[in-house]
Amino acid sequence: MIRGRVRRSHADHASALAAEAEGYLLLRSHYDDARREAGELCAEMPWLTTAQAEDLAHHYCERRMLLARHMLRVTVQRADQLCQEYEIRYQELRRALLKRHAASASAVMACAAGVGAAVGVLTR
Repeated sequence: MIRGRVRRSHADHASALAAEAEGYLLLRSHYDDARREAGELCAEMPWLTTAQAEDLAHHYCERRMLLARHMLRVTVQRADQLCQEYEIRYQELRRALLKRHAASASAVMACAAGVGAAVGVLTR
């Protein structure tokens, strides 16, 4: 039992680490895109001084990262909501299936008892 818990703990830790790395890489990709877009925007404004262009690029990237984080939070919240909805629906379907199987098993047992009684009466 302890080994199973240790393995599960390592698997959970590895999964959390992988999710964290994936999140970092995703945000880094958004940041790189924002820097590229900020550079393109500043290139279209040749009248900006170097300091102004850097300031504009900094603010643009900051806003883009806030937007990306917000969108990711909304996506995670929606995924959690869908997961809960699917779990509720799964439980409902599972209960309905169990009821049907219980009813079917009861019907089969009733039929078997009826046949057994009929055979017992006929063999007397």
